[in-house]
Amino acid sequence: MKLIKNAQVYAPDKLGKKDLLVGGGKILAIGDSLSLSAPEIEVVDMKGKFTTPGLIDQHIHLIGAGGKHGFNSLTPEITLSELISCGSTTVMGLLGTDGITKSLRTLYAKTKALDKEGITAYMLTGFFGLPPITLTGSVLEDMILVDKVIGCKVAISDPRSSYPTAKELLNILKDVHVGGLTSGKGGILHVHLGSLDTNMSLLLELVETYKFPIKNISPTHVGRTASLFDEAIKFAKLGGMIDITTGGTKFSEPYEQVLYALNKGVSIDNMTFSSDGNAGMARMNKDGEVIEFYKAPVDLNYKQVVKLIKKGRLPVSDAFKLVTSGPAKNLSLVNKGAIDLDKDADLCFFDNDLNLTDVMAMGNWMMKDGTVIKTGSFETGLPDDEDDDDE
Repeated sequence: MKLIKNAQVYAPDKLGKKDLLVGGGKILAIGDSLSLSAPEIEVVDMKGKFTTPGLIDQHIHLIGAGGKHGFNSLTPEITLSELISCGSTTVMGLLGTDGITKSLRTLYAKTKALDKEGITAYMLTGFFGLPPITLTGSVLEDMILVDKVIGCKVAISDPRSSYPTAKELLNILKDVHVGGLTSGKGGILHVHLGSLDTNMSLLLELVETYKFPIKNISPTHVGRTASLFDEAIKFAKLGGMIDITTGGTKFSEPYEQVLYALNKGVSIDNMTFSSDGNAGMARMNKDGEVIEFYKAPVDLNYKQVVKLIKKGRLPVSDAFKLVTSGPAKNLSLVNKGAIDLDKDADLCFFDNDLNLTDVMAMGNWMMKDGTVIKTGSFETGLPDDEDDDDE
């Protein structure tokens, strides 16, 4: 058990200075002046720091993404310390264009591994194309029978997509919706949006013409172009959640897109950030030749939240909703995204200059005083003179 004293709590709404009692991976008590005396209770004074729920990244390539420049451009799996270093305590993994060299089986194994290493991971079935690739033979069975699957991914308005029709998407949505109801997961169709001028017209048709529940439709990369973002604003005003990608192609900085949407009347509770991190990127020379590969950064959600506060003058409580309560609502993760009794004890701590200093996941310290103290299983190798067991 851990007793955290004197932290300014943003739950994400501001609660003021509170003490938090954590045990069994849960938040057991929140009070003004909690006092417990037992040798097994760790007492930590967080005076001068503020805490938020652990950050949620709802679109990240946990096992890497397919290469755009040959097999040598495939990105490797992400490590635990990469996630902890930017405060991500809950992640949703997915496939991209590549459903061959990157498989759902490997993605499932990665989500289980990250759970074992101390954070919480979920996944989507499907990928860019149709028919959806699945683990069990159908999206409906994946939703009901596979613990980690909380939705399905598909792509539209992109030359790499299968150019699905409204009826094809409705069939997938039916499986996601019914599977979510049966399994108690909620269920979303997470829709990659490309840069074609069809934008989000297909998704608006699903809601306006076919009256499909908007809560099950989760468009991402909505800030790719200005015209796409204007349609996303319409979608959000209909009650939908829109996901702004902090990495990749965008018409303006993500924090500026949030401010623009707020000015147009969109609620902060209907927007989220996600990183699209760990995808493969390439640097070109002036002749258009690849000179270097690198992994898409995974820390841009955190950095854009900081910009929202410092440059956009958005309150801390509102800015952090984009990476806490917002994605928890979108993914129907009832134990995530908030500091409240019986919620999972996922916590991030920041100093007054918004530097991330400490991270707790499921009640265990993962970062302390700016240093990651819990790494993944293979992040620390054996010494050169120590024998390993070949398998």
